[in-house]
Amino acid sequence: MDHDPNEHHRRQVGRPRVLLGIALAILLSVFLGGAPANAATIAPAALPDCALESLPPEAAETVDLIYDGGPFPYRQDGTVFQNRERLLPIESTGYYREYTVPTPGSDTRGARRLVGGGFEPTEPEDLYYTRDHYASFCHVV
Repeated sequence: MDHDPNEHHRRQVGRPRVLLGIALAILLSVFLGGAPANAATIAPAALPDCALESLPPEAAETVDLIYDGGPFPYRQDGTVFQNRERLLPIESTGYYREYTVPTPGSDTRGARRLVGGGFEPTEPEDLYYTRDHYASFCHVV
């Protein structure tokens, strides 16, 4: 069995090229507006917990409507939330649904939402609250 004395050197030189190629692919993907191919496996940062009692009183009213199955004040309530921001745990499409938490005095839906996670819309496994239209979330406990 012959041993090539240059084999070790060739392997060492090839490694940086592979790593450089991976890094370039990720950078190109990010700069071109996409996400790395394995983005679905990247977990979001841990979300803080928030007690339902600490949220605006309209949040508790919205939770009651969710468990009652409606009727909801806005036609968008109960529709699929895509989690495009990737701030919530990564789940398959259809797992999350969004609901408006009314803002008193606002002529629009406002920025406050509850997002329910689970495949039974009236029995969400998890609830998340955002006061700033999906820029941040807390896990409702």
